[in-house]
Amino acid sequence: MNLNQIHNVYFIGIGGIGMSALARYFKYIGKQVSGYDKTPTILTNELIESGIAIHFDDDINLIPKDYFVENTLVIITPAVPRTHSEWNYFLERDYQVKKRAEVLGIITKDTFCFAVAGTHGKTTTSSILGHILHESGADVTAFIGGIVENYNSNLIGSGKTVTVVEADEFDRSFLHLHPNIACVTSMDADHLDIYGTSDAIKESFTEFADKVEDKSKLFITTDLPLSGITVGVNEEEAVYNAFNIRIEDGNYVFDVKTPAGVLKDFRFGLPGRHNLMNALMAFAMAVNFGTPTDAIAKALASFQGIRRRFSYQIRTENLVYIDDYAHHPTEINAVHQAVRELYPNKKVLAVFQPHLFSRTKDFADDFAKSLSQFDEVLLMDIYPARELPMEGVTSDWLLSLIENQNKKLVSKEDLIATMLKSDAPVMVTIGAGDIGEMVGAIKNALNEKNI
Repeated sequence: MNLNQIHNVYFIGIGGIGMSALARYFKYIGKQVSGYDKTPTILTNELIESGIAIHFDDDINLIPKDYFVENTLVIITPAVPRTHSEWNYFLERDYQVKKRAEVLGIITKDTFCFAVAGTHGKTTTSSILGHILHESGADVTAFIGGIVENYNSNLIGSGKTVTVVEADEFDRSFLHLHPNIACVTSMDADHLDIYGTSDAIKESFTEFADKVEDKSKLFITTDLPLSGITVGVNEEEAVYNAFNIRIEDGNYVFDVKTPAGVLKDFRFGLPGRHNLMNALMAFAMAVNFGTPTDAIAKALASFQGIRRRFSYQIRTENLVYIDDYAHHPTEINAVHQAVRELYPNKKVLAVFQPHLFSRTKDFADDFAKSLSQFDEVLLMDIYPARELPMEGVTSDWLLSLIENQNKKLVSKEDLIATMLKSDAPVMVTIGAGDIGEMVGAIKNALNEKNI
């Protein structure tokens, strides 16, 4: 498919974080962009403000009439059900209908492509890498699965020769990509509703890694069964190793062992050892590309983070409120580690909204173990996203598995009032569902209480 011949791009599921980045991209390069989504969100509001027409009812009559022409590309998200009438309308009339991953593959095929894969860490690593390349003057466009604070966008840059993309394992999407340099940050079991077994996930990651024929261009953690350049934090055997790590003024300061020798005193502001690992992975890929290390150091120090990735909402002497997208037990453990490192002697309240019935079922024991580490737990109902309920898989069931006795099931309507009753000086909201839409209201209520 030749994107130069496309005039209109219509998105079904335009409000998704990956879809909205593509929508911004196509609008930027001069295409006419419109779309549908199920519900209005902060992201859809931002797209509408940028001049993109969006409607929220599955109704063919709401599609702008000038999209019913041959040179229209229709992009869908896997979250949309097969019964969607707009999708079927375009399919039945032989329009060019592509998955988001297929379109990313087309965009990246004729560029120098950095692909960031892994069950965890994709968004943060690709954001840091995109920021490094953009700040160093590279002709880059980075498609990000989160809103990067430095740019208030999920799109970094407007380059035509270099791309940075998240290589998403969901639905085996990353197999559409054409990476020149890639990394794999982790290969934990997830999306078992798609893969069935953890072995199938590993096979898919191996197939992705094999797309990079030159293994000096593939960066991996030391625990992965892949061939590539190893990256680690306090791991002497790693080719790239961050060590001599200390905290100064709330920032990590560290040295890095590289193939060219030791580089000293890098500064990075995102808390948590997992984020330090993400930064080091981006560092290694940028060095391999030829980015000067002084430019990398400057970019790492100026990186402000990603919305909903250990995102500080309130940071005062009496109260800290952090919001995070974590939706897998490993990610919740990472949030807990970062909170305990920064606030070692303080009571921590965690609010968690489970995401997907299948994920809750597959990892219930691990979720319970992760959540039990916090001092107080408020558990919300499971956010279904693309799924129908599963018998016996409920938040009440998950709550019964949590060993911490200071726990409670709470509705969306009662959440803020319940949080206001807590005496915890550190609060964390966690989850990938619509809890993110509540963050502003939670922040305002907590601020009013602490005036």
